[in-house]
Amino acid sequence: MYAVRLASPTYDTEVQTMLKQLTTTQVWVHDQDEALVFYTEKLGLELREDVTVPEMGNFRWLTVGVPGQPDVAISLMAVPGPPVFDAETREQILALVAKGAATGLFFASDDVQATYEELKSRGVEFQGEPTEQPYGKDVGFRDTSGNQLRVAQLR
Repeated sequence: MYAVRLASPTYDTEVQTMLKQLTTTQVWVHDQDEALVFYTEKLGLELREDVTVPEMGNFRWLTVGVPGQPDVAISLMAVPGPPVFDAETREQILALVAKGAATGLFFASDDVQATYEELKSRGVEFQGEPTEQPYGKDVGFRDTSGNQLRVAQLR
């Protein structure tokens, strides 16, 4: 099996410079406090921001990130109810998250076997052992809300 990388199409320079970089991505979580413990204490990510905004119904902006990668953060977002989502939609999102069907994060490691052993010793429950793939070696696990996460050692 061969991997093929396709070149991105060329666009006008003005269009190319509009979006500079990805700074934040988000995962839905059932419980922000529980997610914070998982992502910081078990995975070793660092807390970036934890701000509660009373003017927005005590909305909590909670982000973590990989140490040494300050330009990208992961927002651990509680699934909001009304007025953002009606109750039925909120419950559907929570159900999809619990099944691992809502979002995913992909992390890189220089030594996926060592990362697997370390995270396993911290209580992370993996879906299997690291396996060889066409792109490298990787392993999957889920967070406390059900989100799919993977760690890969790329070739």
